Amino acid sequence: MEFSSPTADDGQAVHRLIAACPPLDQNSVYCNLLQCTHFADTCVAVKRGDRLVGWVSAYRPPQEPDTLFVWQVAVGEEARGLGLAGRMILHLLEQPACAGVERIKTTITPDNSASWGLFKGVARKLSAPLDDAPWFLKGQHFPPGHETEQLVSIGPFEPPGGLAIPSGRPAASTHFTDPTPRKGDQHV
Repeated sequence: MEFSSPTADDGQAVHRLIAACPPLDQNSVYCNLLQCTHFADTCVAVKRGDRLVGWVSAYRPPQEPDTLFVWQVAVGEEARGLGLAGRMILHLLEQPACAGVERIKTTITPDNSASWGLFKGVARKLSAPLDDAPWFLKGQHFPPGHETEQLVSIGPFEPPGGLAIPSGRPAASTHFTDPTPRKGDQHV
C-alpha cells in the first residue's frame, strides 16, 4: 500500500470511498477536491495499486497551531482489519506539515464504536490521555436524525519522530470556540 498526499485527481475517488463507508457524512465532490488540494499536506490517501483504499482528511485549526483536527477517516472494505486507519493518522503526525502538533482532536458520535476504538488505540500508541465532551448537539446544531458529536481530544503528546515546530518556539495553547453550553466534561 502506498501512502501519499492527495491531489485533485483523487477527489472523485475520495468521494466514492466515503460513500462506501457509512456512517461517514458525505461532503460534495467540490469539498473533497478542496481537501485534496488546499489541505493536501494534512491529508493522506492510501492506494493499493490504482485503487484508493484509505483516506484521512485533517487540518490544523488556525486558533490551535499545536492541534491536528481529524475530519474524516475512511478505509475501504478490502483494507479493513489491517490497522490502516491508525497507521494513516500516525503517518500524518510524522509529516512536516504536522511539525509541532501535540494534540489530536476529532468528533465522534456516541454510537460509532469503530471510531472510538480507533482513537482510543491512537491515544494508547501516543501514550496520551483521551478526553471527550458533547460539542455539536443533536436537535440544536444538527437536523433530526444526526446524533450529538462528542469533541474528542488526545494529548498532549510528544511529536512522533522528534518533529519540532519550525520556528523552534513552543506553540501557544488555544482552544476552539465552543458553541455548546454544558456542565462538566466527560473523560474516557
